[in-house]
Amino acid sequence: MSSNTFPKVPISRRERPAKPALTRVGIVDAALMILAEEGLSKVTMRRIAAVLDTGAASLYVYVRNTEDLHAQVLDALLGEVKLPPVAGPWRSRLTDVLTSYTAVLFQYPALARMSMSTHPSGTNYLGLLNGVLGLLREGGIPDTDAAWGVDLLLSFATVTAVEHGHEDPLQADGDDFSALTEQLATVDAEVFPHIARLGNDLLSGTGEQRFRWGLDVLITGILHTQRTSSKEL
Repeated sequence: MSSNTFPKVPISRRERPAKPALTRVGIVDAALMILAEEGLSKVTMRRIAAVLDTGAASLYVYVRNTEDLHAQVLDALLGEVKLPPVAGPWRSRLTDVLTSYTAVLFQYPALARMSMSTHPSGTNYLGLLNGVLGLLREGGIPDTDAAWGVDLLLSFATVTAVEHGHEDPLQADGDDFSALTEQLATVDAEVFPHIARLGNDLLSGTGEQRFRWGLDVLITGILHTQRTSSKEL
């Protein structure tokens, strides 16, 4: 063997840097990335595990199940909600907060539908809940009524997002809405007299106008409707 010949140094096949440690925040961040690029249906444990270069079983140490994951994703998105400012009429500020909440859900219709059965429970949701309760208290609404009223307000905002949100904005208010408009315009007045009388007005107004009117109705109702105690039932 020549003196200039040296044995080859083995090359490791594990040249990648060490993977960052798994965390709940990291898992939610990966889920948000998938949501933005591929939609909610692709936000699965298996897909997130692939992004994080780990096994799906490892994720369950930090997230209970897919439902828990989606709830955490929703809570992260609620960080975009504009909480109430400290000045201005309380009703206007309350309406603005609920409008901001609905606007966030508009961006993710699938998450809005999911939120009908799965309530977020993270710090962003608690901040929203606390802000709405504070505004109701500022308006002079008793705590017992506010405790139920906040559920009505958030539910209405969520349902509005579910009803009017759409995965494909180009299809929103499309053929189905046109068919309904035509049907109302040509309804038999003898069979459906009230619909015929109000046909044009049933679908009038913009979505924002109807939403704000609905909030105003609910807020006024909460202001003037005292919660019935169990003893009075």
